[in-house]
Amino acid sequence: MYKIAVIPADGIGPEVTREAMKVLAVAAGKVGFKYEAVEYDFGGDRYLRTGEIMPASALDEMRQVDAIYLGAVGHPDVAPGVLEHGLLLKVRFELDQYINLRPVKLYPGVWTPIKDKGPEHINFLVVRENTECLYCGIGGSMHKGTDMEVATQVMLYTRKGVERCIRYAYDLTRKKGREKKLTLVDKANVLTYGHELWGRVFAEVGEEYPDVKQDHAYVDACCMWFVKNPEWFDVIVTCNMFGDIITDLGAMIQGGMGVAASGNINPEGVSMFEPIHGSAPKYTGMNVINPLAAICAAGMMAEYIGEPKAGDLIDQAVSNTLGAGKIPDLSVKSGLKTDQIGDMIAQAVADL
Repeated sequence: MYKIAVIPADGIGPEVTREAMKVLAVAAGKVGFKYEAVEYDFGGDRYLRTGEIMPASALDEMRQVDAIYLGAVGHPDVAPGVLEHGLLLKVRFELDQYINLRPVKLYPGVWTPIKDKGPEHINFLVVRENTECLYCGIGGSMHKGTDMEVATQVMLYTRKGVERCIRYAYDLTRKKGREKKLTLVDKANVLTYGHELWGRVFAEVGEEYPDVKQDHAYVDACCMWFVKNPEWFDVIVTCNMFGDIITDLGAMIQGGMGVAASGNINPEGVSMFEPIHGSAPKYTGMNVINPLAAICAAGMMAEYIGEPKAGDLIDQAVSNTLGAGKIPDLSVKSGLKTDQIGDMIAQAVADL
């Protein structure tokens, strides 16, 4: 019996979470495992009602579960950054979810803006360090509002943080890489000190993985190659800031935010899974949002808790449904309701 903390959160989060849990339940029944889903009301509505994003006891409770599922964060009546720092980043940092894992996979039947590219060309993994870099919030300002104003934001790396991320990426490449090739993405030609550390550790750890081919790209060149030759990439490892940027580009070349899922991973602890799209408040309650990204995140979660067959079933169901042209558009213009798409994928899992 697995225990899963479910945080639907804001906007369309509850709607897509409902469909993800629906599909997960079918996959669990098919494979033969049980889980208990414990729902939490953390998010904008709770904050506006109580002044509290989540209680002090919440993180201790999160440490006792097998996984966390998050819907979407962001409320139009709450200032930007409040919920992101108080919920999303707080869970990532406090539970030391030091890996953000993003599959960039073009499913059959899905349009990509990249001409002459298909599913065989766009299928790679991005390993993003998730707890350091500019996201540590180290910095400050002086003389605010004057022509002497100064603002600083520190890009912080530790040897431990860099090495554990790189080691995870090498292990993942050995296990899942199609070509067993790991690409380090950095900007070492300009960001001398921090990215020299990344390059040095990448080479040192790589000596323990002679079966993994080492590759390198500067982040600006990486963006170009995503568009021109995405088939060059197998597994990518990079810092927090660059990972945040290139994975949004990755989402676009795989068909859009509507099919992009991610995992915030602590390989030794509790991990959290989520679609990477926002809360889209203007569509709240309208039952028009495509829930595929949320469903794919549930598939990632199933694999993480130790049920890879369930994860494979969900991924195959999504692939078969899209490949058959049953979902003609991943946007709100598909003509399909959120629950209709959820029912479709659930049935596809049952039919496998």
